[in-house]
Amino acid sequence: MDKIILLGSTGSIGTQTLDVCRAHNIEVTALSANSDTELLEKQAREFSPEYAVIADETLYGDLKRRLADTNVKVLAGEKGLCEIAALPKRKVVNAIVGMAGLVPTLSAIKAGNDVALANKETLVTGGKLVTDAVKRYNVKLLPIDSEHSAIFQCLQGACGNRFSKIILTASGGPFYGKTCAELINVTKEQALAHPNWNMGAKITIDSATLMNKGLEFIEAVWLFGAKPEEIEIVVQRQSIIHSAVEFEDGAVIAQLGSADMRIPIQYALTYPERSKCPAKKLSLFDVKDLTFGKPDEETFVCLAAAKRAIKKGGSAPCAVNCANEAAVRLFLNDKIRFSDIGEAVSGALEDVPFIENPTLYDLLNTQKAAEEYVSKKFSN
Repeated sequence: MDKIILLGSTGSIGTQTLDVCRAHNIEVTALSANSDTELLEKQAREFSPEYAVIADETLYGDLKRRLADTNVKVLAGEKGLCEIAALPKRKVVNAIVGMAGLVPTLSAIKAGNDVALANKETLVTGGKLVTDAVKRYNVKLLPIDSEHSAIFQCLQGACGNRFSKIILTASGGPFYGKTCAELINVTKEQALAHPNWNMGAKITIDSATLMNKGLEFIEAVWLFGAKPEEIEIVVQRQSIIHSAVEFEDGAVIAQLGSADMRIPIQYALTYPERSKCPAKKLSLFDVKDLTFGKPDEETFVCLAAAKRAIKKGGSAPCAVNCANEAAVRLFLNDKIRFSDIGEAVSGALEDVPFIENPTLYDLLNTQKAAEEYVSKKFSN
């Protein structure tokens, strides 16, 4: 198996990735965290990587002191993330949350490293830049999101046949079936109570607003070369069918499994081989119901805005993503209501300046403009 670099090791995907590494004795040569120096220190002492990076530069001194008696080299900031992502002959697992994952992903690709991608915002904000770089440097981009891993797995036996439709499943989150009026006074605790998955706070809120499914919709366009009209979102409440692919003859191939992220994480690490996984295996005898429904885009306006953004193209997906990141931060800090997140995302699509063929510099400016838009909108 490959030596890996794990970006975002202290988050939900990062800690589950380390579970897989423990199970298969996979060598971890670099770790990074955003701000949790205590857990990063613990991980570094267990896995003895060459490098540990703390993204929050103000915490560099703290991490340096914590690891002073080890041989681990301590780095900080985006520069440090890009430096470890470019270490030669490694597989980079990107589990960073948010657009902060884009630049390190590009650094990894340009260094010739395959990327196992859990950071969907990389493709949402910089899809063309990333996919062009993947082709230019001839590397693999392996999906970790359960839905995109499922689609990827369904396509393994396609023998060159192109799909006619991607069926992207959604759990529907904790508020499926609710009306706009019922969502106005939703609390943070209610929004963080996902019925099926154990995830980090940001992605859990995104699942509650269905923004996560909008981001995954955009990600699927770039990962699989799909047109927006070739992707159908289906609410599968039990999270047993992780996604499916329909072919021209009407055959539908689906990937099923327990709701455990270690399954797609492991497949991305060991691809194309399969090995025993620490996740619980699915028993079809225990599956009582499989239900299917349509998402309500009038109530969950984040999903509708994300779909409009990818159809518009250019910098629009970056604008809605960054507005969402800013709004979710405000919601988690009790500054805005749950329903305000959708207003921020929809408004950013209309108000943030549009760039048809954005460079990386343009995307970073779009991020700043979207954040400023959200800040100003809720400043009173």
